[in-house]
Amino acid sequence: MMSRGVAILILLPVLLSRASWAATLAGLGDTILGPEKFGGVANFSTFLLDRSSGLLLLGARDAILAVDTYKLNQQPQKIIWDVPEEKRKSCVAKGKTEVDCNNYIRLLEFLGDGRVYVCGTYAFDPQCAFLELSSFTLEKTVDGAVKMETGKGKCPFEPSQHYTAVMAGGILYTAATSNFLGTLFDISRATGPEPERIRTERSINWLSDPEFVSSAFIEQSQDSNPTGDDDKIYFFFTEVAKEYDLYTKVKVPRVARVCKSDVGGMKTLQRRWTTFLKAELVCEDKPSGQRYNILTDVFTTQHTPGDPRSTHFYGLFTSQWEREEVSAVCVFSLSDISKVIDGPFKELKKTCENWINPDPVPTPRPGQCLNKDLKAEGYESSLKLPDKVLTFVRDHPLMENSVTAAPLLVRKGIKYTKLAVTQTESVEEWRGTVLHLGTDRGELHQVAVVGQNTTLLQEIALFTSQEPVNNILMHQGRALVGSPLSLARVQAEGCGLYPSCQVCARARGLGCVWSLAEGACRLTKANPGPGDIVDDALRKCDKEEGRCTPSIRELRVAVGLRLLLPCVQLSPRPCSWEHPPHRHTRQHNSDLEVTVTEDSLGRYICTCQEAGPGIRDPTPCRRAAYQLTLEGPSAGGTIATAGGRHVLAIYMLFFFGGLLFGVCLLYFVNRRRTISRQGNHLPDNSLSSEKGRDLLGSTATPQSPSSASLLSEGFRLTEKRNGTATTNTTTTLLSNHDNGVHQCNSYSGTLIHSNPSNGHGNSLYGNSNTSCSGLKFTSEILTADLLDGRTGDRRRSKGVERDSGEGDEVDEGLGDGVGDGIRGLEEELASFPMFKSAAPLAKCEESSI
Repeated sequence: MMSRGVAILILLPVLLSRASWAATLAGLGDTILGPEKFGGVANFSTFLLDRSSGLLLLGARDAILAVDTYKLNQQPQKIIWDVPEEKRKSCVAKGKTEVDCNNYIRLLEFLGDGRVYVCGTYAFDPQCAFLELSSFTLEKTVDGAVKMETGKGKCPFEPSQHYTAVMAGGILYTAATSNFLGTLFDISRATGPEPERIRTERSINWLSDPEFVSSAFIEQSQDSNPTGDDDKIYFFFTEVAKEYDLYTKVKVPRVARVCKSDVGGMKTLQRRWTTFLKAELVCEDKPSGQRYNILTDVFTTQHTPGDPRSTHFYGLFTSQWEREEVSAVCVFSLSDISKVIDGPFKELKKTCENWINPDPVPTPRPGQCLNKDLKAEGYESSLKLPDKVLTFVRDHPLMENSVTAAPLLVRKGIKYTKLAVTQTESVEEWRGTVLHLGTDRGELHQVAVVGQNTTLLQEIALFTSQEPVNNILMHQGRALVGSPLSLARVQAEGCGLYPSCQVCARARGLGCVWSLAEGACRLTKANPGPGDIVDDALRKCDKEEGRCTPSIRELRVAVGLRLLLPCVQLSPRPCSWEHPPHRHTRQHNSDLEVTVTEDSLGRYICTCQEAGPGIRDPTPCRRAAYQLTLEGPSAGGTIATAGGRHVLAIYMLFFFGGLLFGVCLLYFVNRRRTISRQGNHLPDNSLSSEKGRDLLGSTATPQSPSSASLLSEGFRLTEKRNGTATTNTTTTLLSNHDNGVHQCNSYSGTLIHSNPSNGHGNSLYGNSNTSCSGLKFTSEILTADLLDGRTGDRRRSKGVERDSGEGDEVDEGLGDGVGDGIRGLEEELASFPMFKSAAPLAKCEESSI
């Protein structure tokens, strides 16, 4: 019951929000198609939308589906394009799995003549075919088989390989692997006339273990580019940086550019790109110094429709160095990328010790497209470029400067997989952007970006948590969201999307306002006025709750529970918590974990740093507030009583166990002392008798179990360092030599001294002539030395008795007093190894802010 209560408390905000959005979905007529709708077809990986007809093509495993987005209730059309059984068996025989030895459709592109170019992995032998849209069939040969052509360089070999492609003027440009093993990577012009099919140079300076993400075709304006020769194709990927001298592989995001008019060089760079240049993308929050270096998705859009110069690339990033999941969104403008690519080149060549001087940049500038100025100088084709220009491009593909941007959004604890962006149609000065973000748990998040502020509008659960979002397409105000198994159509634009005054107020920057008369959210072109737009709109709602003044949510808890208090962090700036001084807390990014005790009850407030409109300096904004109170006293008392009984039972068990152990230990010590005293009263000729010989340690005489356990465990083998034998235990032995006593090194400062209560002042001093580096620590030799030392004492006392006429001094050293007995018991206990180990440390109570 306790764990169930914890789960309910933690998930309560999520459940409430999910319930409200579920109602929103039902009210707007949005639709979700599950796996049962597609008749067993799965592994959807590619989307292609015909915007004129609303027909959505889905590339799946061994099949292509066509879905009418206006009539989702109709059964989808289906084309089966599978692999013959013989080819499948051959693929498995090469070491691939049966699941991967299918035909996964990875490419769907319009050709412009009513056909679609379709490519699939085809059991690790990529093949391409032509799809007739009018009849929705694949072109066939004369004998009725599917008309196919090789897909190497156009489509990846493996279903999970990173890959991107774009069609530009009927010509396909791809970034993919080009061999069976997946070790060769190419950015290439994959179709068109054979002499014009060119690719990248096989050099780590060009591509170093890349993971391709996205591509975009950017047409220049007709005024300066009437023939289209200056059109460019941009590729986005993450690769291992070769310019950093580090022991670990540092991944960096890149943008690479090639020109549509490039046909390669005449001698140098034959059938290779002569315009391939790349630059690093930097998505960094400078106040915190956090950099997000792995690019996962890119969405290309024009802020001003019809103007290529207003093109912006929204990148979805994560971090190589973060242990927990984190996602960030940065936006890069086409103009910033062009400035970096037109800037200085980075020198990658290196000598044995120092960086060499950079090569001078030749003219015409390497890597530029064939614009009007170059053609006027006589360079009508890349084939006419000088060798010095081509050699420089081959050796200097990387630019010196980076394209830098600050994150619009940072979410920790969430992994975003896909991104789509829409622009609002409000007044120009209040134009906003909506980010549509798909998660790895089948959710769609919508975030409004106005100026420097980001506001979470809604979170919609579309699929199961095992279905990550892998495709998002925007069409007529709706988002077409796909997973490997399902398809959803969600209303994504318009103020009518927000059902309450509070949610509508969050979208105030997008031109939405709550109408009290209609009780609905409506679009307006009225100027919101100065100040915080969202806060002003929230104050007009029935609830006195602002974006930075959330209502306090009361949570009734029980002692001993562990809660995770959520705090949504939309800004890349840090968040902090206010809480009672006596607490047990740990902050997980922006969320706070609390272990409930009587001292930890009270108010918890999360405050994040954000910026308002026209204000660049961050200001504090309260994001969440909670009040922790105990539930009914009966429940708390029951839990406390049950916990107290368990603790009391454990204490009693340890007490009786310790008592029993002490009794056994005392009996064992007394028995050992009795045996020792009997040995001390042996007659002088005891060692010469047969009985005395049996007590000597030797290989012929078996060692008693008690002496083996006491001595062999107490003294371990020595470790020789710098000619000195060092023991690995907490006990140091002393050796008695003819010229004095020498001490061996030890890791501890504990010594076993002579015990005057046992009648022998040097009972642990061996009478051998071995040095510290040559001590033998077997139990048998130690026993012999012990007895030998005692015999030597008795012989010396005999000599004294003969000279002075006094009695035997051995019995006088035994003593019968209580104090001597206690000291003897302490010495005996100290000889046990279990009492020489370090005391266990108490567990630390970890507390963080």
